Amino acid sequence: MSNINNDAVFQLIKSLTRSEKRHFRLFTNRQGSNEGLKFLHVFDALDSQEQYDDEKVLKQVPAIKKAQLANLKANLYKQLLSSLRLYHANQNLDIQLHEQLDYARVLYNKGLYQQSLKMLDKVKLAAQQAALPHIALEALDFEKQIETQYITRSLQGRAESLSAEATQTVRHVAQVHDLSNVALRLYGLYIKMGHARNREDHDSITTYFKENLPNLDLPRASFTERLYYYQANVWYYYIVQDFRACYRYAQKWVSLFEEEPAMKEKQASHYIKGLHNLLAALYNLLYYSKFKAVLQKLEDFAADPDRRQSANTEMLLFLYIYTNRLNAYFMEGRFSEGLQIVPEILENLDRYQLQLDSHRRLVFYFKIASLYFGSGDYPNTIKYLNKIINFKDVSLREDLQCFARILNLIAHYDSGQDEALEYQIKSTYHFLGKMNNQQPMQKEIFKFLRELSDINPLQLRGAFISLKEKLMAIADNPVDRRPFLYLDIISWLESKIENIPVQEVMKRKFHQMK
Repeated sequence: MSNINNDAVFQLIKSLTRSEKRHFRLFTNRQGSNEGLKFLHVFDALDSQEQYDDEKVLKQVPAIKKAQLANLKANLYKQLLSSLRLYHANQNLDIQLHEQLDYARVLYNKGLYQQSLKMLDKVKLAAQQAALPHIALEALDFEKQIETQYITRSLQGRAESLSAEATQTVRHVAQVHDLSNVALRLYGLYIKMGHARNREDHDSITTYFKENLPNLDLPRASFTERLYYYQANVWYYYIVQDFRACYRYAQKWVSLFEEEPAMKEKQASHYIKGLHNLLAALYNLLYYSKFKAVLQKLEDFAADPDRRQSANTEMLLFLYIYTNRLNAYFMEGRFSEGLQIVPEILENLDRYQLQLDSHRRLVFYFKIASLYFGSGDYPNTIKYLNKIINFKDVSLREDLQCFARILNLIAHYDSGQDEALEYQIKSTYHFLGKMNNQQPMQKEIFKFLRELSDINPLQLRGAFISLKEKLMAIADNPVDRRPFLYLDIISWLESKIENIPVQEVMKRKFHQMK
């Protein structure tokens, strides 16, 4: 039996909607060949399976020999992609433009150069209007090929204007690549380590950012250039924890789409990601009223019956809406109420298991664990933290790996699992030693938990007060503030000092903040 994750045809079939499957059957029946019927039988067999099993396919379709299966699956995969390309062409301008480039090539091969040039001119104009400079450049290159090889009786000076147009487009494309490279590199750094851990991290990231971010003439820049410029700035300021600057650039990112509403449909994933990053900045700034307004804007976009839908967009909307709904519960201190959406989250994690990467899954596990912790359900807290702790690739989101272990220690303490606590302390200390990631906050918590057994119960409240004072002094130092973005350890200590649930402390802070 093959693994579902290793069989591309099975994955593709399982991702199809009902209408896509119906379209594929119609698409296949048009061909009318025996070979077409054979791969359609393979399609039906795979569609009926929950887990891929090639032996079961051979039993369901006895007319197919084992030696034929690989070739039939390859043909099936090709036909599925052809069908999907045709099905989605009307909803994807880039597919339409590439198709028209193909038509221009056909006309060129037929010697109909003027018709080909007209087709290319239409492609170029549409691509420029849709902020697709790569396609415009492809049309320009083909146009130059025709102009240099054949006498087309084009307007005088066409060679000069075409050359200038190509040079300008190349400049824009190069700028877009440079900007997107910086944004991608910064995002990659965040995926690996999270926020800057110390002054050394801060300085090295700042140096990279300043040396590699191109100078951009914003008033003359294209939509795509401005988009990637804002993205690079958002990621830089988010990593170095300058959330006010991050908020400003995330707002510019979203405003870019508000100024050109048509781009919300054409580049929906960038638009909703901009809203998500704006929400992330507002969450860290504790700007609740603005946070709720932007979240409502994201949910309104998702609920719009007229918007274009795709599997990718629906997955991103689930990811960003539920992430920020959880953040809203954290801000409000409504942990117990937040547990109501956990089953929906888990259901969607299963639904989008092929699309969601490990990083995003780990983030959800950490947030779910935090909900259970705030609700006082320590067994479930530990259950979801273990999904992170036991994850094999410890190089992915080192910050989550680290703070999942810290929260795990606190959950073991609160649950009264004293015997397991000592082992957990040693295990966590060993892990952080390997990651070279011990910070002042972590050291103080380790020291406190190690000395717990020697503290007289009557002196425990005083010990909590002492730890709180030390941690608040640490939090005042911007370099050491990073751990408090992941764990609201101060609120937990206040709950211990006052002997009330931690979510009551959070609710009180929320009402004071409003």
